Amino acid sequence: MKLMQTSIPDVVIIEPAVYGDERGWFMESFNEEKFHAALKTLGLAVPRAFVQDNHSCSAKGVLRGLHFQRAPHAQGKLVRVVRGSAFDVAVDIRPDSATYLQWVGVELNDNNNRMLWIPEGFAHGFVALEDDTHFLYKTTDYYDKASEGALHWNDSKLNIQWPGSDDYIISEKDDKAPMIDSLPVTR
Repeated sequence: MKLMQTSIPDVVIIEPAVYGDERGWFMESFNEEKFHAALKTLGLAVPRAFVQDNHSCSAKGVLRGLHFQRAPHAQGKLVRVVRGSAFDVAVDIRPDSATYLQWVGVELNDNNNRMLWIPEGFAHGFVALEDDTHFLYKTTDYYDKASEGALHWNDSKLNIQWPGSDDYIISEKDDKAPMIDSLPVTR
């Protein structure tokens, strides 16, 4: 497993070791001991244990996000695509962070097998780049409706460079999400 820090050092791309031969391929998609050791090597905090797995399937052009949960149910997420392709985005919404309101975007797909570690304190979203895109993620806390929050995916203050057209398929709830200025704590 190879970890690479992004322009926001707390958000990490994970490239698992993939072993292939004429039969196909094998990879270890998660190993807590190796994950924690690799994070520590980078000087990053070890997350709480993963307690929930989620799986979504999206058509090409579906944009989901930007979602987060507030404390005491904030979630760290380990995300990956097992079929199709998605452009995955993490936005730092930690007011005291040096990278506050910066974002990172990474393509995750069933060819590169990359994963993205997004710690607590980030809003998260993605757009499916292919039909039948299956997105999996582990979370460090359970979903809690009272703690959920969202930011508008196209907030000009965030200036996220979403790929593809502007003709995304977006839920009414996500399209009505507030702008960053509506967050209770801003600098």
